[in-house]
Amino acid sequence: MTETPPHPHKHQLDIRIIPVTPLQQNTSLIWATDTMEGVFVDPGGEVDRLMAAAEHFGVKIVAVWLTHGHLDHAGAATAVSERTGCPIIGPHHDDQWLLDEIEAQGAKYGIKDGKNVKPDRYLKDGDVLDLSGHPFHVVHTPGHTPGHVVIYSKEGHLAFVGDVLFRGSIGRTDFPRGNHAQLIDSIVQKLWPLGGDMRFVPGHGPMSTFGQERIDNPFVADHVV
Repeated sequence: MTETPPHPHKHQLDIRIIPVTPLQQNTSLIWATDTMEGVFVDPGGEVDRLMAAAEHFGVKIVAVWLTHGHLDHAGAATAVSERTGCPIIGPHHDDQWLLDEIEAQGAKYGIKDGKNVKPDRYLKDGDVLDLSGHPFHVVHTPGHTPGHVVIYSKEGHLAFVGDVLFRGSIGRTDFPRGNHAQLIDSIVQKLWPLGGDMRFVPGHGPMSTFGQERIDNPFVADHVV
């Protein structure tokens, strides 16, 4: 009797979404189930809660990945790095000015545990990240912020889009150095080609797919753009 080999990569990545801060930002904990090595994508705050979640699932945090420099996405990155010794990777260099302002922004919004961030490595268009042998690809998606990136797994059909795209909406462009036309270009030219079945975790709110947003998102559906 021959055993059927398991489907490659099936169920080899696991994910939990942990909303943090008063802004309810989606921090993602994603890990490889064979090595139990994992990363936090956009740890915005509440570092104790995030580390407790990693401990609960038995995950060893080996990196922090950042999509952009806003406080609610990057506020706990330095604290996670200090506790685990892991590197902070991303965003694109063009968001360093925001990472330098996290503590000042925190004072303004009443988010006290945020710390300024100096990434160990910046990301640029075309970069590939590795999590225990699973590749994650990077596209530079300016518009919400100039240094915003989207990190995605082809094999997992999953993208971490930060504040570029939401279920039924798009990122704000009224912040300093935001650019509406640039944001629309980023979505249509960088994200749609990744395929309609690509699921995405937005920075806030529920998950969706690129295909769904192309049908009925009032800002970027095919019949709108």
